Amino acid sequence: MSTQQQEPETQEPETQEAPEDPEMKGSESPQQRRLDEKQEGMVDERSEAEAEAEGETVHIKVFRYDPEVEAKQEPRFDDFHVPFTKGMTVLDAVMYARDEFDSSLTFRHSCRQAVCGSDAFFVNGRQQLGCKTQISELEQPVRIEPLPHQEVVKDLVVDMDHFYDQMHAVEPYFQQEDLPEGELEEQRQSRENREKVKMSTRCIWCGACMSSCNVAAGDNQYLGPAAINKAYRFAMDEREDEEIKEHRLRILEQEHGVWRCQTQFSCTEVCPKDIPLTEHIQELKREAVKKNLKFW
Repeated sequence: MSTQQQEPETQEPETQEAPEDPEMKGSESPQQRRLDEKQEGMVDERSEAEAEAEGETVHIKVFRYDPEVEAKQEPRFDDFHVPFTKGMTVLDAVMYARDEFDSSLTFRHSCRQAVCGSDAFFVNGRQQLGCKTQISELEQPVRIEPLPHQEVVKDLVVDMDHFYDQMHAVEPYFQQEDLPEGELEEQRQSRENREKVKMSTRCIWCGACMSSCNVAAGDNQYLGPAAINKAYRFAMDEREDEEIKEHRLRILEQEHGVWRCQTQFSCTEVCPKDIPLTEHIQELKREAVKKNLKFW
């Protein structure tokens, strides 16, 4: 009887994973890289949302109105689908819509750094600076309108003349009757006093607070939170004379001054520079009361 010799079973050699090459890590797909980072706890929810939206388009609805063109005298909303990029702001979106889709789209902007106050819009029902508001943080479609309670000139541009008139009514400039001796003598301010007025100096005259104020909407003569805040900046400055301070308080305590404020905090909530406007108004009320107190 013949015997057949069984061949020994061959075992495949074990494969070992090659060590990860740091230089090759950058060749991973963006989706895989974001997944790895998420598992490692390196990505927060906000950046993740931005990453997911990248490469997509953003739907914006922009208010349109042009009194000089008969076909555009009826207010309407135009829809634009703008390619999303990481860090895109509302101002970036409307600029893209103007440059790529409709060159007649009109709005104000300048510094794009939340300093000039030119691009205050009504975004999704709230007064906001276009250059400071991230598209990724807003629900779509993003509804962009001009500031309420102000006359619309064209599209997103409103007439700011009345706002500027109210600002100038409080004499927003430093006044000093008794200057220090010596032509080049500096007018010193204590650190404590500087801290007191510091927040009020951040106003950029954007008009967002005035637009949000229900009192200003119903009383065209009301000075408004921005103007009162500007008066606060100078009235509380220790370098200004007491007589000038009393003069400012007389302006503020008039019928359409600080006493018209109903303490609704709407101005404080929408201020892009986080100025405690309502608090400043209440402090000026207290100063006006103290000025009129007489003991005899």
